[in-house]
Amino acid sequence: MYDYYEAVKEDVLNYIEDEVDTDGIDFEELETQLYDDLFTEDSVTGNASGSYTFNYAQAQEYVEDNKDLIREMCSEFGNEEQVKNWWFSDDYESIDVSLRCYVLGSAISSAIEELREAAE
Repeated sequence: MYDYYEAVKEDVLNYIEDEVDTDGIDFEELETQLYDDLFTEDSVTGNASGSYTFNYAQAQEYVEDNKDLIREMCSEFGNEEQVKNWWFSDDYESIDVSLRCYVLGSAISSAIEELREAAE
């Protein structure tokens, strides 16, 4: 089963490694900045282009493995009608992007915690 939380956390860590100078970093400030920066970062959420996978079948597999997470996201975001429309039109990439955006805050927090522990 595809784990959105773990996958997005790994993408966040990769982004930090490639794009962020962590010497003397304020982790709380970094967490806020990352959310702003990564919400539309295709390599993390796919939100800028509308697709993270750029692969219909792969997005479908990820989405279908996570129906409970979709229900949770719809409850939290209040976007059930939009998700139903995407589902009925086989727009799995939009659902995938929405799920990535939904777990982004948690993924960033987990990544920051991992970095804090490594720094200690």
